[in-house]
Amino acid sequence: MKRGSYSLLPEWAPQDCVILTWPHRDSDWAPWLPQVEMVYSELATRISHYEDLLIICQDTQHIEQIRQRLQDDTLGPTRIHYHALPTNDTWVRDYGPISLIQDQQAVLLNFAFNGWGAKHSANLDNQVSQRLHQCGAFPRWSLKPVDFVLEGGSIDGDGDGTIMTTTACLLNSNRNPGYSRKQIEQLLLRQLGATRILWLEQGHIIGDDTDGHIDMLARFCDPQTIAYANCENPEDVHFSPLHAMELELRTLRTRNNTPYQLVPLPLPAPLFNPQGQRLPASYANFLIINQAVLVPVYDDPADAQALTRLAACFPGREIIAIPCRPLLLQQGSLHCATMQIPLIPDTGAEAEP
Repeated sequence: MKRGSYSLLPEWAPQDCVILTWPHRDSDWAPWLPQVEMVYSELATRISHYEDLLIICQDTQHIEQIRQRLQDDTLGPTRIHYHALPTNDTWVRDYGPISLIQDQQAVLLNFAFNGWGAKHSANLDNQVSQRLHQCGAFPRWSLKPVDFVLEGGSIDGDGDGTIMTTTACLLNSNRNPGYSRKQIEQLLLRQLGATRILWLEQGHIIGDDTDGHIDMLARFCDPQTIAYANCENPEDVHFSPLHAMELELRTLRTRNNTPYQLVPLPLPAPLFNPQGQRLPASYANFLIINQAVLVPVYDDPADAQALTRLAACFPGREIIAIPCRPLLLQQGSLHCATMQIPLIPDTGAEAEP
């Protein structure tokens, strides 16, 4: 890496740990806490098999409850680190730190978080990255505040200077009013160390209240491959918007000016909450970790096809299905619930305090 370069690391880069914010009774999870805690226990078990896990808990009592639960699941404690920090919600992907390498030093970007356009309370979540850093969770990383609203789930990087995002989310006036598209693009290129942005203007998953996060729609699997949500049922409300997105993806080119290898991921059959509202189930919401890929599944026949297609995208990594139907009840899934922290390259340089 040349001096002065600045890079958003891709998700498939070697990782130091993954962050989870454990669900608690003082959040919207209260009605479904037993079901959602089963999902988080499975995530903790799977992730800690491959790398460290940092769990954010409401308080010390909550830490003990989770510790006991994971011990009861015969999970070894050596890779799990607990931090007591109050939170509004569990979706740490969107308020957790974004990791870069700058001049061979580790930098965590702390963007502002406003509850997905002021839809939900976010006063506590907006403090999480700073408070984690203050309590020593990332001793080799420096923290850089950025006065701009940006959620981690709204961007995806290929590790080679390309960022993919959606106009529906990043250009929404409920995030950064007064910013033009050109201003937002220039800010992202500068802050994320990117050289170009691929904007998707099409595509939507019903029930997604993030205004169109990219991690529900299309994901880099490597610098030449994009896996994307696809609907083959003309009777489904998703058919037209996702077909339009597919056509848009076909026009995109890699840095070498070649078409991307596109991997369609099916949609499961419609799932609904008790009020009859459709839930945002997407297989694109997978998480890449060290030597494995965790894929949300929904007890649907399409699960098997999604797992097979993603396995072809990640040769050499174990493909692990995580039942995620309970997560849909709060309009999120597996990737939304996690945030990875990369392993700092062994260059002999550490972040300044």
